Amino acid sequence: MRYLVLEGSAVAASCALLENQKVLGEFFVNIPQTHSQTLLPMVEGLLSTCGVNPGQLDFFAVTRGPGSFTGLRIAMAAVKGMAMAAGKPCVGVSTLEALARNLAGFTGSAAAVMDARCGQVYAGLFSLEDGEVRRLAEDTALSVVELGKLLPALKKPVFLVGDGAELCYNKLLEEPPPGPPPVEWLRLAPPHLRYQRASAAGAAALAAWLRGEEMDAGELVPAYLRLPQAERELKKKQEEKP
Repeated sequence: MRYLVLEGSAVAASCALLENQKVLGEFFVNIPQTHSQTLLPMVEGLLSTCGVNPGQLDFFAVTRGPGSFTGLRIAMAAVKGMAMAAGKPCVGVSTLEALARNLAGFTGSAAAVMDARCGQVYAGLFSLEDGEVRRLAEDTALSVVELGKLLPALKKPVFLVGDGAELCYNKLLEEPPPGPPPVEWLRLAPPHLRYQRASAAGAAALAAWLRGEEMDAGELVPAYLRLPQAERELKKKQEEKP
């Protein structure tokens, strides 16, 4: 099983080529540059370096959200275009599950968090045990304070992973939830494992493929979790009208 994965849900952008669970190659950048400039050149370079063409792939995969609305659309459009041209199916996976899979092999719990702005984070909760990553709760958008109330009930230690990890860690140390102090059980994932990576998304994609969750390119849609900013502002103005 050979497949290509794109990840463009936040500032970091990456693509990975995998064969079953083996990572054949991965290109990763973490710079503030639009993914429309980075993703397709990385894909072209990766496939060329590995000597693979799109027609030799079994499927294409992408993180479908939550995350940056623009970044998600760019990565998803690229995957849909390549899949349609090659006549191959697609798999879409949760960005937060992909983040948690960075910590496969750890023991405890993972809180995958992304900065959603406006005082909120996107969050997903997972258990880490025996090399497996198991979902504990559906992805959601909530405040850091609300997230803090959920974490003490998880198996310890609790690892924060994602581009919102440091934000949450500092906030929860300043304003700890009830119970034992977070400094005793809350951990930051190592920096090299903290950000979204296509290779980790590939592990989630393979699991989804084996569950039979592949789809046609036309069926692949983002999972934003909340309305885009323009729609939120319009809704707010409409609610403020007398």
